Amino acid sequence: MTTMLIVGLGNPGSKYQWTRHNAGFMVLDRLSDLSGIPMVRKRYSGLYGEGSWGGAHLLLLKPQTFMNLSGRSVSEAMRFHKLSFKDLVIIHDDLDIPFGSVKLKEGGGHAGHNGLRSLVSELGGGGFVRVRVGIGRPRYGDAADYVLGNFAKDELSQLPRLVDNLMDLLALYIRDGLGKAMTFYNNRDLLADQ
Repeated sequence: MTTMLIVGLGNPGSKYQWTRHNAGFMVLDRLSDLSGIPMVRKRYSGLYGEGSWGGAHLLLLKPQTFMNLSGRSVSEAMRFHKLSFKDLVIIHDDLDIPFGSVKLKEGGGHAGHNGLRSLVSELGGGGFVRVRVGIGRPRYGDAADYVLGNFAKDELSQLPRLVDNLMDLLALYIRDGLGKAMTFYNNRDLLADQ
C-alpha cells in the first residue's frame, strides 16, 4: 500500500482560522473528517494523524509552526518516515489562481509563498506535488494583508462545496495518479454547475 504524507499549510490559532492563507488547513480538516483520520497527535511540530483512505496509507499533517516555518515540521515527518518527494503532497493557497479553481503541479519554486519558501529551503528542493487552491489576487491593496484576511462572505458560503470537490480531486490523485488528476482538474472552475 502506498504511503503519502499530505500536508495542509496554514497558521495556527482561531485568529487565522478563516483566512485565505489557511486554505490548506481547511482542506486537510475536511480530509480528516471524511477519511476518519483524526489529527489529534502532537508530532513533528504539528497536528498529525495516520490511517487508510482511498487505497493508500495517509499521514496527515498540519504544521503548527506558522506558515513561514512550515518546512521544519514537514522535514521532521519526512525524515522520521523515510519518505521522498514522490510521497509528499502539499496543499496551499495560491494568489495566481482564481477563487474556485485549483491546479496540481509537481515541482517548482516558491513563487513568493512563504510556506513553500520554507519547504524548499528545509527539504533541499521543490520536487513535491502541490495542490494549489485558488484564492485570487486583490484588486487593490497589499497581497500580504489580503492572504491574511478572511474569505469574503460569498466565498465562505461556497467553501464547503469547493472543499468537497477537492476531496474528489484527492481521491482521483490517490487512485489514478498525478497525470489523470491534472487532466481532469487543472483550469477547471470547481464551483461551476456540472
